[in-house]
Amino acid sequence: MTVTELVSYEDALASYEPVMGLEVHVELGTATKMFCGCSTALGAEPNSQTCPTCLGMPGSLPVVNATGIESAVRIGLALNCKIAEWCRFARKNYFYPDMPKNFQTSQYDEPIAFDGYLDVEVEGETFRVEIERAHMEEDTGKSTHVGGATGRIHGASHSLLDYNRAGIPLIEIVTKPIVGAGDRAPEVAKAYVAELRELIKALGVSEARMEMGQMRCDVNLSLRPKGQEKFGTRSETKNVNSLRSVERAARYEIMRHAAVLGDGGTIVQETRHFHEDDGSTTSGRVKEEAEDYRYFPEPDLVPVAPSREWVEELRNTLPELPRVQRQRLKAEWGLSDHEMQSVLNAGAIPSIVATIEAGAAADQARKWWMGELARRANEDGVELSALPITPAQVARVAALVSEGSLNDKLARQVIEGVLAGEGDPDTVVEKRGLKVVSDDSALGAAVDEAIAGNQAVADKIRGGKVQAAGALVGAVMKATRGQADAARVRELILERLGGQG
Repeated sequence: MTVTELVSYEDALASYEPVMGLEVHVELGTATKMFCGCSTALGAEPNSQTCPTCLGMPGSLPVVNATGIESAVRIGLALNCKIAEWCRFARKNYFYPDMPKNFQTSQYDEPIAFDGYLDVEVEGETFRVEIERAHMEEDTGKSTHVGGATGRIHGASHSLLDYNRAGIPLIEIVTKPIVGAGDRAPEVAKAYVAELRELIKALGVSEARMEMGQMRCDVNLSLRPKGQEKFGTRSETKNVNSLRSVERAARYEIMRHAAVLGDGGTIVQETRHFHEDDGSTTSGRVKEEAEDYRYFPEPDLVPVAPSREWVEELRNTLPELPRVQRQRLKAEWGLSDHEMQSVLNAGAIPSIVATIEAGAAADQARKWWMGELARRANEDGVELSALPITPAQVARVAALVSEGSLNDKLARQVIEGVLAGEGDPDTVVEKRGLKVVSDDSALGAAVDEAIAGNQAVADKIRGGKVQAAGALVGAVMKATRGQADAARVRELILERLGGQG
């Protein structure tokens, strides 16, 4: 099925109702792996963060990471889940070269968290996404296929294996079937993953950076004819790693399924690969059922039994959750729904909040993060939080503007210097000589020169057209490289030419 054979999205929704299920894997930000003491730090030499346990050597025994359990419980509570009083790990058996044990330690019929929900909003409409389960497991290693054109195994000359990631703690969050979203199903999928990412970050259990694989989504989708109760056969688009791609993958699969069904074909239950370049998916492998994995209880690990007292202690440590925080901040900052959505889309809420806490006014904090800094992040292709500038430094820039030491143009140059590694704002101001010039003796010569060079404009001001002073102010600002106090310059011009401000 090629892209050109797809039916239109509108035609697909005219005949079929989409049913979605989303499986999100989150790498937990623990210092060590889930079942051994190996480091989880990024950037190490391949296979340098391994041990007999995470390499599956005979005789090695796993030990559960207590922080991983705590993170799982906190996630479950934030998702309004029930927390199991007793659960255990299981072995999920299958062969992959990047899983050295030839089984994955996971949870099967006894997840640590279950029966929850997460409310998400799409253009003012609230959708409740019900959570089937959130269970603990471990990540696989990383395969790098070399010599092919696509980076996949097909066509590669050889493959390299790095087991540093094998054993890193994962939480897999699985939704119940999402029905009733209609033509907004892809948007609901995107909004759910976005809300989940914000929740995970707020809990502090993971940075949830999708571009780094710390959070990835499998999009399960099926279609059923309108009016039919029985679900159709699903496909599973694996490891989608951006919010935009989650929406695109769901939309593409709706159109592909409709085209196959409309031609009298049958949907194959399979995994599929998503392609960022054109938004299409291609077949991966036939999807296994649960019995194919031959699950059985992990004999080397004791069951996990969180006490009710401990669970309640953790519940009391939960931070203000993102949706509640947004509603509060929207009211405090006096923003419209559209403005608040723009701040959310930019990932700017934590930075703005931290800048306000560092002493900046809310409107100034939002101005700099949503303006100059958002522009720089977009140019550099990074998230706002990845820019080499702190909320405290942004607050200092805002303070320098408020006290009149900088104007907006000079402030942008200060931010540029901070981002370039030239030091904190005050150091950049000193090194670059960027302070606003406001004393009359320093400005007088520049004002006189501007008047002398623009006699026609000066005559208009003498004749009472004070609005013409803007041209002379501009000339002075140009001559002083933007460092003049514009308000004081205008006052001096009108004083010299007898205008009335």
